[in-house]
Amino acid sequence: MHDATLILPAPAKLNLFLHITGRRADGYHELQTLFQFLDHGDTLGFRVREDGEIRLHGEIAGVPHDSNLIVRAARLLQQASATPLGADLWLDKRLPMGGGIGGGSSDAATTLLGLDHLWQLNLGLDRLAELGLRLGADVPVFVRGRAAFAEGVGEHLTPLDLDEPWFLVAVPQVSVSTAEIFSAPELTRNTPIIKVCGLPEGGGHNDCQPVVEARYPEVRNALNLLNKFVHARMTGTGACVFGSFPNRSDADKVSRQLPATLPSFTARGCNLSPLHRVLQGLTAEARA
Repeated sequence: MHDATLILPAPAKLNLFLHITGRRADGYHELQTLFQFLDHGDTLGFRVREDGEIRLHGEIAGVPHDSNLIVRAARLLQQASATPLGADLWLDKRLPMGGGIGGGSSDAATTLLGLDHLWQLNLGLDRLAELGLRLGADVPVFVRGRAAFAEGVGEHLTPLDLDEPWFLVAVPQVSVSTAEIFSAPELTRNTPIIKVCGLPEGGGHNDCQPVVEARYPEVRNALNLLNKFVHARMTGTGACVFGSFPNRSDADKVSRQLPATLPSFTARGCNLSPLHRVLQGLTAEARA
């Protein structure tokens, strides 16, 4: 990544709750969820190419170059803006695949924002979020970069200021397929709709959790372990599970008590995405 001219974070997210309120005719699920970012994630490096090529350096096991969300995001932005420029891209992958913490979606959003900055397109967040939605339902929340209450398939966002606790996130060694969980016949799809003003304090639940627990014993075991110390919940469609703590040392203390077979990390909750913090700094520098 030492050849990159711009290095940006692609932070993880947590779904503090995930309620499924219905299913649309097109098969997509209507949901209500609360997103918050973590100051932990992947890192992406960028450098402009004059030949229009998009090249992601380094292999990701099981993901062909052209179907990687990072490459797809870059090409989508290229087409939408008709720029003749290309990019070299580097990824330092720390977030697990199939973990429910937004790794791929966050990488795609960081690519859109990073290249918009580097190619000097200035398309604006609305247009970038619109493009992001074509890549995945979670991409717009990363593009906009604010903790938010999300509705619809996840694209209707109401920014919120939440407490910013420390989280311990445990990573069961299993990849959960979002498509499998959303198509499970036993999934609850009729949770009553709530209003933003009626957000459950520290509450809510994840409708996907019972389905995942039944199908993935690794996730059930992780929840049981973490529940001995703190109220544990699953994020997204899994596999990661988390608990919140008032400070870092409490989170670290529990982390040290988890078995080696269950990797974990601690991170601060953030209402403003770490990506946006960096981009705001770059904008301020450019103005200075």
